[in-house]
Amino acid sequence: MIITNRCILTAVQESDYEDIKKVYLNEKVRQYLGGTVREESIDGVLDIMLNSDGNSWYFCVRYKQTNDFIGLVSLDPHHTGKDMEVSYQLIPKWWGAGYATEVITEIIGFAFTILKLPRLVAETQVANIPSRKLLEKVGMRLISTYDRFDAEQALYYLKSCDFK
Repeated sequence: MIITNRCILTAVQESDYEDIKKVYLNEKVRQYLGGTVREESIDGVLDIMLNSDGNSWYFCVRYKQTNDFIGLVSLDPHHTGKDMEVSYQLIPKWWGAGYATEVITEIIGFAFTILKLPRLVAETQVANIPSRKLLEKVGMRLISTYDRFDAEQALYYLKSCDFK
């Protein structure tokens, strides 16, 4: 469990199924993530989260005061296999109030202090300006852009020695 000023992050559990559906079936959340998934695919998504090989961490984010579901955050191997990637999906109701910044900052701290990772990356579509601003706000720097999934992607990085 990870606790921030306003949030509690807990490892994904089977009982989180309905909340996970809220993220993967939401068009606004999935706009820059390849679109929504079919409802029947949620079981497979949850299975991956529950049975990771010990090299991935998946957290449900909840509002501390009410336990309301805010979204998901994870640390997974980036598709290149070179680095770990921080990813996040928050329900739109929680956008714009600093929750993503709070949670991502804490996850980065977890990655560098507990997991002792030397570097993290994050990938987002170039068109996803709010996500790019968030990554820059938490100290990540753009290192490249490239085409993937029929869209221009932006790859950001942060070294542990640069994390404040």
